Amino acid sequence: MTCPADLHTHTTASDGQYTPSQLAAKALAAGIQILAVTDHDTMDGAEEAVRAGQACGLTVLRGVELGAREDRHMHILGLNLGPECPALAELCRRLRASREERKYRIAAFLRGKGLDVPLEEVEALAGGGVVARPHFARVMLRRGYVSSLREAFDRYLDTDEYQRIERWKAGAPECIAAIHDAGGKAVLAHPCQLGCSHGHLEEILRALKDAGLDGIECFYPRHSPEQTAAYLRLADKYGLHITGGSDFHGEAVRPDPFLTPIPLNLDWLGTFQNAQPHRNRLYQSQIPHFR
Repeated sequence: MTCPADLHTHTTASDGQYTPSQLAAKALAAGIQILAVTDHDTMDGAEEAVRAGQACGLTVLRGVELGAREDRHMHILGLNLGPECPALAELCRRLRASREERKYRIAAFLRGKGLDVPLEEVEALAGGGVVARPHFARVMLRRGYVSSLREAFDRYLDTDEYQRIERWKAGAPECIAAIHDAGGKAVLAHPCQLGCSHGHLEEILRALKDAGLDGIECFYPRHSPEQTAAYLRLADKYGLHITGGSDFHGEAVRPDPFLTPIPLNLDWLGTFQNAQPHRNRLYQSQIPHFR
């Protein structure tokens, strides 16, 4: 079954701009039929998104995005998770606790750079959810310390110096095992962000495949056509399923990625627990593609 899907999105439960209900409405308006909500280190927004999808005829998959300690840019997506997943919930609890502790160190790090970024402003932006770097970046922009969100990351929040205060992360095999325990499938997100050579990426994929990796995010806004083609070949070579997603956070957080209906064959994900009759059916030729 091929249908328009976006399998990588974020809500206010982590560092997104829109609530889960708002995200579901925007996805439906964008022509998406299957949406995965993949917040960072939490599934807190999943049930609200599922209920919103049921109300409007959108199939919403419970998901999560987990950072892995092997590389600061290695993220593992969990897709089509079950409603009860104690092992994954415990892993997310540990990751959130690490994030909670990290926010104080980020504020201190920025003070050392001469930037006064009050933690109460950052927490207010997070709205009770996970405090993440985009929340700091938005306050930095608001206070005039940077001219863009991208500058906040390039100059302060994604540098080698910043990495010395990074949070605790689980290893990729532990992330994959917890996702499988939750009845989901594990996918390597945005491989382009690993920034490694083709040969090194193959080594990474072999190790992750041995650990149980199910798929690779071949379609992603920042992948060039050449990268997309290379990832499709690697998926075929290593028997990995093909996914795609916009990594949508919202215009105020990341202006460039938009919710995008990507034609994907999702039979390998199994039965969708929250499958809905689709009211926004599109012809395949109308669906935007990342190629």
